[in-house]
Amino acid sequence: MTDYFDLHMPRDQLLSLSSLGLAHLGDGVFEVMVRSWLCLHGKAKAKDLHRATVKYVAAPAQAAAMERIRPMLTPEEEEVFRRGRNTAPHSVPKAASRGEYQTATGLEALFGWLYLQGQTRRLNELFAGLMGEEDNSGPVQKND
Repeated sequence: MTDYFDLHMPRDQLLSLSSLGLAHLGDGVFEVMVRSWLCLHGKAKAKDLHRATVKYVAAPAQAAAMERIRPMLTPEEEEVFRRGRNTAPHSVPKAASRGEYQTATGLEALFGWLYLQGQTRRLNELFAGLMGEEDNSGPVQKND
């Protein structure tokens, strides 16, 4: 049985995926991380959790956050981000500029790429940088 929470996709298979496919998965990974962060840090009341989540997962917020972690990226991660960012979008949400949307797509592609490799430690490092946490220490830590 496949463990969808602990994937380790072979490199050749991973390289055959489209940037939009990676972004599609990465969007879900990022949203789960944001929802977890909000719950663990008590950042919102239950009735306001959806609104709080949207604040972080909207393209303008993702684009701004991405700029904070760009210096942290390895050359390979930068290439995955760049490929995702350069993918031509079919449409752009009203609340985002084309540039913000493309940067957010690059971020999501990167998160999808890391997730498919089982690189949860790296996902957590980058997410901590996105959320402005210095050392990724929060209420709960899990070692890989």
